[in-house]
Amino acid sequence: MDVCLLIKQRLLELGLEQRDLAAAAEVTESYISQLLTRKKAPPAVERTDVYDRMNDFLKLPKGKLAAMVEAQRREELKKKLADPPAPLFKEVRELVVRKCKPQKQELIRDIFEKQAFGELERLVTQKLLDVTKRVSREELKNENWLRTLGKLHDRSYQEMRGGILEFLDTDVFNVTPEHCSAFIGPLIADWDMHLDSFEMHVALNPQLTSRHELQFRFVEIPGGQRAAQEPGFVEFRSAAKLSGDASEAEIEFLSSLRFTHQRPTPLYYYRELQNLRDPLHFADRSDSDLPKSRDAEDEEKRMQIDSRKSAIHRWSQNKKKSPTNAKPQNGESRSPDSQGRRPQSHQSSNRAKPARGRKDRGRKDVN
Repeated sequence: MDVCLLIKQRLLELGLEQRDLAAAAEVTESYISQLLTRKKAPPAVERTDVYDRMNDFLKLPKGKLAAMVEAQRREELKKKLADPPAPLFKEVRELVVRKCKPQKQELIRDIFEKQAFGELERLVTQKLLDVTKRVSREELKNENWLRTLGKLHDRSYQEMRGGILEFLDTDVFNVTPEHCSAFIGPLIADWDMHLDSFEMHVALNPQLTSRHELQFRFVEIPGGQRAAQEPGFVEFRSAAKLSGDASEAEIEFLSSLRFTHQRPTPLYYYRELQNLRDPLHFADRSDSDLPKSRDAEDEEKRMQIDSRKSAIHRWSQNKKKSPTNAKPQNGESRSPDSQGRRPQSHQSSNRAKPARGRKDRGRKDVN
């Protein structure tokens, strides 16, 4: 049984309809209908939360829908790889050329037209698609962003959410004019490439994203240099307690770190992740550009502050309890006697004696 048949069967058993499932998944009823009639391919599991929502709503075992979709997508991918790639839609190529810097548009157009979907055209289109998908993935749960983008095309929040789920699942071989008009066109401001080094600059629409410009380079790696991922980074990724809440941009940054002699541990990458999120380390960044704090990070900071407050309180209490030690004069001891009284100094005893003497003389005169 495939995914579509299973969903239809569960809806029938529970006495529910497609619009109920659409409301639970926060997509349009049309999107669910196209999935169940196989007019749309099921989106990739790692790019959406729609399967978890459907799974809970249909009361299926945890992860059942996701596992079935993964198996079905693998079979379809094997069939696609056997066929040669088809050229891009004419509208897609026109958009890619139009987004290029004006002074290079004619040159890029000539290169693209010499070979249908050649290496350079695939490279540029893939990068533009990757950038647009990255922004869309980051904003998938941002309702305000989805509604703002929907106003540009007169679409509802549910329609834009369903459109993004489909867009995130596309690739450079299957990108359509609808994807371009809905996402690539609004999000990409322009792009430029140095054809001698293939260094590429992509400028984003500042009204729809906090990112401004991205840069891609093909870097030459000297012979013998390690290009594989660090073992410590692999362990860091596999430990959910260390990297479970890391975003894709943060993982990409950590994976780009290179070391010549020393080999970092998973704890190093965890601490580097915390440093990356600390706003005190990036004074020039605005609050909107800073990564969102995680609950675990907030709890850790709160515990550190409480610990410091407790230490300061203990120190102040101990300081109040400690006696003031005055320096003794003339080398005499100031320690109290057995009754708690301090001994009188030699000078004070001498001053008292003349007073007693005057009293004695007074008594003799009276007599």
